[in-house]
Amino acid sequence: MPSYDRALHALRTWLDSWAGIGHVSVGMARQGYDLQLTRYAERGWRANFYTTGMEHSPTSVTGTGWERTPWHATQRAAWEALKKQEPTR
Repeated sequence: MPSYDRALHALRTWLDSWAGIGHVSVGMARQGYDLQLTRYAERGWRANFYTTGMEHSPTSVTGTGWERTPWHATQRAAWEALKKQEPTR
């Protein structure tokens, strides 16, 4: 396996875990977002990021993700929130 494949595999293994969710959550909190993670029986997980200090209602969601695993839902929601962020100079 080429070194970039090994590095990507290591990164995915690290992020696709409960510890990975913690790292994403802390990184997003440093950028001003709160995480809400909800499990829906055996159907999947919804992750929502809200702007810190705002009321956490469906209308104030900045990034959302629905996936079979909690880490993929969290990663998708974080990516969505960051894509909406205004560029800083």
